[in-house]
Amino acid sequence: MAEINPFRAWRYNETLMKNISDLTSPLFDVASEKQKAALYGNPFNSIHLSIPCGERPSENAARILQQWRDEGRIQHDSEPAVYVYYQYFRLPGDPKQYCRKGFICKIRIYDWDENVILRHENTMPRSVNEQVALLAATRLNVSPTHGLYTDKNFELETDMDQSMQRPICQTESYQGTCDVLSVIRAPRIIEHFVNLMAHKQVIIADGHHRYAGSLAYMKQQRAANPAHTGQERYNYHLMWLTNTETEDLRILPTHRLIKGIEKFDETAIMQKFDRHFTVKPVPNPDHMDEIIAGKKWTFGLIFQDNAYQVSLKPEAHREMEWNFPDNIKALDLTVLHYFIIQKIIGITGKDQSDSDRIEFERSFAACLTKVIRGACQLALITNEVSIGDVKTVCRSGCTLPQKSTYFWPKVICGFVFSSL
Repeated sequence: MAEINPFRAWRYNETLMKNISDLTSPLFDVASEKQKAALYGNPFNSIHLSIPCGERPSENAARILQQWRDEGRIQHDSEPAVYVYYQYFRLPGDPKQYCRKGFICKIRIYDWDENVILRHENTMPRSVNEQVALLAATRLNVSPTHGLYTDKNFELETDMDQSMQRPICQTESYQGTCDVLSVIRAPRIIEHFVNLMAHKQVIIADGHHRYAGSLAYMKQQRAANPAHTGQERYNYHLMWLTNTETEDLRILPTHRLIKGIEKFDETAIMQKFDRHFTVKPVPNPDHMDEIIAGKKWTFGLIFQDNAYQVSLKPEAHREMEWNFPDNIKALDLTVLHYFIIQKIIGITGKDQSDSDRIEFERSFAACLTKVIRGACQLALITNEVSIGDVKTVCRSGCTLPQKSTYFWPKVICGFVFSSL
């Protein structure tokens, strides 16, 4: 199963580490343009490596990386370690403080058909190619992919908790999350981590494009290296591993926005719902996410002037023609993409992955705003995906549409870097 290893991280020097909050950054697929503009203003912020800008972004990242190394802005840790990373956070309307616990290590890169590292979402080729270009230029994993393993006995948590008694840095991130890092260097404890993971599969929670980029880059390097042994650093990927069995693993819904549909007609669209759905008008859409919460095959439709709750009729489900296993056909998002986006909106399944007519939005409030302002024609409000659903998809060998899950909070960039 999964082979993991400790590694010698590159980290900001002691002086810069005192202001680590000014150096961390969001992942490339969640950073807003406003956030990026502010972070680019700091010449030492990690965003210059993770989301480089300019006409030659990858080359710019490589130049900045070399400059930071030459000037001692980042320094190489003296010995291999496993880095413990905790996130303390709250959810709106929930007084509980959550703590998502995990550890950062290097993990061997496996192809998808080896069934060791599992995916549940599709990737977009352009984003994967961008990651490959960045790896080729910098030979650096800038931020860890988020992976999931299952351990009902919580064997590693005691060692991680003890390590957290001596944190090496912490910050409050852009998400309002308290992110804390500590380090484990004891060979005996590291061996325990390695041995436990040797019997585990890993599910990618977040970072499908970064992992797919590492996989593609490894294949390129393997083909170009006649002396390839499998032990080269390009065979490994930086990953933060968390336990699926904890109650602090949160997945938030990702809604769909429809735009750019020619001859868009709300009345004609709603007439198409009558065949397969039960339709209920919602006079005030401000709480649509709460209205549909927990209801199977139920979605919110928000137009500029009207809103509806729609629920697929149970007998209609058998008409689904997509060639998926029954348990995948039963998922809410499969129902949404087949019956609503394909059959009613008219965007076929094969076109949905790269369609510019579908936008993904995590914020329910933003969905309302974009519809009201006319930035989109229709918002499709969804329920969250459960970790059980994610496991079901992974075990089936199928994938969900991209942006189907939103594990919260996100990993931040800037605590550790790993050289290839």
